[in-house]
Amino acid sequence: MGVQIGELVPRREIELENLYGRKVAVDAFNAMYQFLSTIRQRDGTPLMDSKGRITSHLSGFFYRTINLMEAGIKPAYVFDGKPPEFKSRELERRREAREEAEEKWHEALERGNLEEAKKYAQRASRVNEILIGDAKKLLELMGIPTVQAPSEGEAQAAYMSAQRAVYASASQDYDSLLFGAPRLVRNLTITGRRKLPGKNVYVEVRPEIITLEGVLKELGINREKLIELAILVGTDYNPGGIKGIGPKKALTIVKRAKDPLAKYQKESDVDLYRIKEFFLNPPTTDDYELKWRGPDEEGILEFLCDEHDFSEGRVKNGLERLKKAIEGGKQRTLESWFGR
Repeated sequence: MGVQIGELVPRREIELENLYGRKVAVDAFNAMYQFLSTIRQRDGTPLMDSKGRITSHLSGFFYRTINLMEAGIKPAYVFDGKPPEFKSRELERRREAREEAEEKWHEALERGNLEEAKKYAQRASRVNEILIGDAKKLLELMGIPTVQAPSEGEAQAAYMSAQRAVYASASQDYDSLLFGAPRLVRNLTITGRRKLPGKNVYVEVRPEIITLEGVLKELGINREKLIELAILVGTDYNPGGIKGIGPKKALTIVKRAKDPLAKYQKESDVDLYRIKEFFLNPPTTDDYELKWRGPDEEGILEFLCDEHDFSEGRVKNGLERLKKAIEGGKQRTLESWFGR
């Protein structure tokens, strides 16, 4: 879910090519849920191989990563580690919501309402260790670096961005800003033509870039106040926030009060100050290596085609695109080196 402060956040639309040559830390779980949600059949069933194993996420990681590489972007996927214990309530809420959506999905299928079925199927997406392991294996075969976060992936991506190991953090959620990412790129893994939920209307989704400095300047606050604002509105660690407080009201409160959390701590059944401290100082690690390599073509064909029944022709075409993207990046680097 992430913190719902989008209406307050200034952003600028960009093209993928504007990120040419940039290293970007991508929230892997965020991307995986997008792939599992959107890459489905007409009745909402995810893509599966002949053994009934889900492959929607593999299709997403393979082809979308190739698109990014063709645009000259160097993605590094950051995977979640152990969530903080005070996130347990939100995780339980999500589990119950997925189970409810799965029931409604099957009910809609029985009625023959495919549009409604797909809507609920998308909400029923879930990630498990098998899907995570398969995604990591594919990315490794593609030569794309992965980073294992000790806790929240967005916190690790924000840390890497703040340390200038990467240019930006990429996620749909705004939490990266709370964790201190200087730059956040949204819509990176969902760019393109998308159908609006429940409507026969399509819109063009473009990447957006948001700077922490720009947000703080626009709102007239510092990062600590931004975190307090988010806590009042509600985060993954205190879903729903404080009753009756939306983003605009929260902004007014944090600007006026020296310690805005003090008044509302009594109304909360979680420690708001502990949440604030987590955003300010989350667990992160320097134990990672950002190294992009050429793809293991035989390994990819064996993994995707032999093991998971992908079309050999389509995968080979994807590999050719990936190799050309890598060679094109090397050539541009040489041209820059010689001043062309």
